[in-house]
Amino acid sequence: MSQRVAYYDVAPDGMKIMMDMEKYTKTSKIHRTIRELIKIRVSQINGCAFCLDLHTADARKMGETEQRIYCLNAWNECTYYTPEERAALELSEHITLIPTKRVPEDLYKRVREYFDEKQYVDLVLIINQINSWNRISIAMGNTATEK
Repeated sequence: MSQRVAYYDVAPDGMKIMMDMEKYTKTSKIHRTIRELIKIRVSQINGCAFCLDLHTADARKMGETEQRIYCLNAWNECTYYTPEERAALELSEHITLIPTKRVPEDLYKRVREYFDEKQYVDLVLIINQINSWNRISIAMGNTATEK
């Protein structure tokens, strides 16, 4: 991987906070498949090739199918995502595109049909975490490289 700045070395305290949040999100009750789908979809929206490369590989290791990975950018036109996944993906898009989409009350209610209050907060944190990683990765010039 190439990058503009060795940011883990330059700002270790800040990066520790990012890693601590990452550890927290992994302890949430949000299923790991949903977490990875969120990370892929948000990275698609933000155009972060480095994170797309990383999280699609992680999803494959978890047993995610190529079909579901490839069609994430059109999830709302596919029948093979669960209602819980669909709610989380819709929330992910709205939070990532918050200046234009916001989080309307009807979306909040749909998400809460599948996720309790704590899980809702954890979803928001997971979505914000991958948005932060995308922005760090893009700003630091991280590139996806052939393996």
